[in-house]
This record gives sequence, C-alpha cells and structure tokens, in this order.
Amino acid sequence: MSPDSCDLIVVGAGIVGLAHAWAAARRGWRVTVVERDARCVGASVRNFGFVTVTGQGPQARRRALRSRALWQQAAAQAGIPVLQQGAWVCARRPEAVALLEAFARSPDGAGCQLLDGAEARRHWDGLHPDTRAVLRSPHELRVESLDALPRLARWLAEVHGVRFLWGEEVLAIDPPVVRTARRTLHAPRCVLCPGTALSGVAAPWLAQHALRFSRLQMLRLQAPPGPRLPAALLGDLSLVRYAGFASLPEAAALHARLAAERPEALAHGVHVIAVQSADGSLVVGDSHHDEDAAGPAGPQPSEAMDALILAELDALLAPAPRRVLARWTGHYPVGHSEEVLVQPAGDGLRLVLVTSGTGASTAFALAEEVLDAW
Repeated sequence: MSPDSCDLIVVGAGIVGLAHAWAAARRGWRVTVVERDARCVGASVRNFGFVTVTGQGPQARRRALRSRALWQQAAAQAGIPVLQQGAWVCARRPEAVALLEAFARSPDGAGCQLLDGAEARRHWDGLHPDTRAVLRSPHELRVESLDALPRLARWLAEVHGVRFLWGEEVLAIDPPVVRTARRTLHAPRCVLCPGTALSGVAAPWLAQHALRFSRLQMLRLQAPPGPRLPAALLGDLSLVRYAGFASLPEAAALHARLAAERPEALAHGVHVIAVQSADGSLVVGDSHHDEDAAGPAGPQPSEAMDALILAELDALLAPAPRRVLARWTGHYPVGHSEEVLVQPAGDGLRLVLVTSGTGASTAFALAEEVLDAW
C-alpha cells in the first residue's frame, strides 16, 4: 500500500477519534488520523477527564463500564496517570438521602456503599459537616485530559503504528477518497468525528439534525489544606442532572426542594463535580448554557458563574479559603434525541458524534460498537 493508503481514515483527533483509531489498530487495521489543529485543543481537553459510571442512564452506563476497563488498559500501557478512582456522591438534604437510598437498592447501585455522614467523615474529614450521607462508588476513574490525550496519541503512533497528520484540514470526503489541503488519502472506510466542528466538512451530513452547543464553565482552585480528596466528589444538584438518579421517583421531591432553595443554580445548569490534580489543585465545575450551532464562541467565563459554582462547592467541602487559579469555558454538541449520533453515509463512511458530554466516559466502547457493526 502507498503511504497515503490505509484501512481506515479517522477525521478528528479528539477522544472519539482516538478511540476509533485504537479500536481499529487492535483489529490489525492500518489507520491514519487527520486533525486540523496542531494538537488536540477542543472539548476533549477542556473537561474533567472523569470516566463517570454511577448515575449514567442505561446505555451510557453500559458504555462507561466497558470504556473504564479500556481506559485502565490504555493508561497502564501509555503511561497515563490515573489520578483518582471512584466517586463520592454526597447528600446534604433529606430528599437527596432518600434518592441515594433508592439508588443503592437498585441494580445500578451494585458495588456501591451508602454511608451516613458521620461514618463518611471518619474516612475523610474534608466533607462539609452538614453532609448527611455519601454513596461511595468504586467504578469511576479520572485522568488529566490535557495530558492524557497527547500521551494516548503518542502511544497509538509509537506502539500501534497509527499515522497522525496534524494541522491538516479535510476539504472533502467521498469514500474511498479523503482530500486534505495537502494530499489525497485512500481507504475503504472513514470515520468522521467532528467534535465541535459542526460547520466544517461534516456540515452536509449534520444539516438534518437540530444540533446546538452546551457551553460550560469550569474552575481550577488552589490546593485546599488537609489530605487529598478520596475520590471525585458530587453533590445534591448532580442528583437531578444525571439520568440514572433523576429517573428515579424519589428525584421529584429533591428537584422541588432545589427549585425553591437554589433556583438560580438550576436555571444555569450548575452542579458540582470536584476532582483533584497531581499538583493538589482542584478542578471544579460546572454550569451549562445553550448556544446555537454557528460555532462555540460564546461569552467568556463570568464571575457570576464562579459564585454559583463555588457556593455549591462550599456546601460540599469543609469551610476553607477558595483561591481561583484559572477559569475556562468548554463546549459540546447537544440536541440529538440520543446520547450519541452514529450516521452511516454509504458503505464507506460513518459520522460519529457524542451529543451528551460523555465522550471521555463512553468513547472507547462506542468505537468498538461502530467498527463491530460495519
């Protein structure tokens, strides 16, 4: 085969594209990845790097469990540090406790442990003293996305022979031909993973879908005093946002109380996840706002969102000074009726887009499904 011929071309080197490249390489396929930027700079590196299992809906949970196993394998082989494992879902309100109790009794609660607040604080005394209960999940893991994705790409290139063409814009796709600004590539299969580039080469296939963006705001905080976080931490507002919790009947009472007590946080889609980086700093977020699909160019991070997010963090952790080191916004596509959009376009092309903000959690399993069904 010529250098510009292979078995699979992947357009896009975000987590979804890299997942397809690895799944194909494990099948013995020759893979070329084309990425318009010089490195991964999109939604895949502007998130928590949190593989979330507990609280996901049925499809996302199934994919997340498989993806977690693959993340563990890739992390060990590619030298990607796993910074945290597991999650603590913390309940401050009685209605949240009732919801956690119902979840713990459900099949999705398998492997989780429900502790009362006093017992949880004996394990880790950094919790807010008003915490009534904690659901401890063993299922999650967390990597630092900004570091993990370059390591993953480098490992795919060096160990699996994946060819990366960085800084090349794809101009046209007509399988088996993919034309970039620099060359013409040939492969019997192409996977188009546009991420947030909805107005680029993927636009003709996305025109039938009413997609938009969800803009989120996140913070990095100075390392708090005391021992490190025992796991990723979530709070009451997360329970009405994650489908696995929110679909339970007990969620209605919690939502009603939050609507009375924290209406502004609900209106801005705020819920708190707190994770800890290797340097001890906390990554905390986030808020959610709708934007149209013209492009992820919404407002800059706002102090008003900082205040809402930090207020929820203060309800989760023991009181301490909070110093903001950095803030940023991220974007991911939404608007499709399913959590993912997999659109065949003839025998040789698949468009794959995660439309639920769960790319880090589900992409590895999703890639296997796409290639298995080809």
